Amino acid sequence: MSGFVEKPEPIQVPGLVHLHTGKVRELYRNEAGDLVMVASDRISAYDWVLPTEIPDKGRVLTQLSLWWFDQLADLLPNHVLSTDLPVGAPADWAGRTLVCKSLNMVPVECVARGYLTGSGLAEYNESRTVCGLALPEGLVDGSELPAPIFTPATKAAVGEHDENVSYEEVARQVGAETAAQLRQATLAAYSRARDIARERGILLADTKFEFGFDGETLVIADEVLTPDSSRFWPAEQWEPGRAQPSYDKQFVRDWLTSAESGWDRRSEQPPPPLPQQVVDATRAKYVEAYERLTGTVWS
Repeated sequence: MSGFVEKPEPIQVPGLVHLHTGKVRELYRNEAGDLVMVASDRISAYDWVLPTEIPDKGRVLTQLSLWWFDQLADLLPNHVLSTDLPVGAPADWAGRTLVCKSLNMVPVECVARGYLTGSGLAEYNESRTVCGLALPEGLVDGSELPAPIFTPATKAAVGEHDENVSYEEVARQVGAETAAQLRQATLAAYSRARDIARERGILLADTKFEFGFDGETLVIADEVLTPDSSRFWPAEQWEPGRAQPSYDKQFVRDWLTSAESGWDRRSEQPPPPLPQQVVDATRAKYVEAYERLTGTVWS
């Protein structure tokens, strides 16, 4: 059992139809047929959406995505139409709301990896492969790969794991031409972002993108290159052979698996609320990632 500890009731706004409650985002459709995406301050860990929110998290994710969409604009079109608040929306939606083009979404998580860690490391330790791609001997947790690799995954429902799949499986599901487009776009966007982040003292270990089609045009969608969709590591602390410190929810994971939390992640019991010091430390990490990447002070 996993999912929401306390599933929120979506806010009702005149002229908007609520479509979906995700781990972080609420999705609506407006009267013009466009999607309205609102990033909440919810945070998830170990397949649970926790009962405690991280202040400003949704705004950080939204503003950082917008910044990255600009950095990638010459490579890929994106789905953003406007950042204007819908009429009648609550004031709290400011800075966390995107009005987006409705796309024919591709049902694949498009993951690029430049470093070995996470589920990729687990597979490598068993078979010296990641998503069926052979890798050289001698790699350890945090090793930089010889070249970035495309390691797609199936999209899972809230409370379930995405599952890594081979490129061949993606081609079987969506067709060879679309699979090739996804791989090329994913690796191009990752490589651009990796170089930009590195200039700012951050390593982009891996990231996932979502794509959809606007007619025949492949468009990048959802969030991009945020601490929720990416592993960002401080370059000055990079040390292969161990778990790397990261700009994400590591404080949350560490506390949940500590004796202090009293929670057994193997049980079916939902996780407890987060203490204030974990909330504050996690918020600071999200803000620091935004500030280091964009070069602007969060306000």
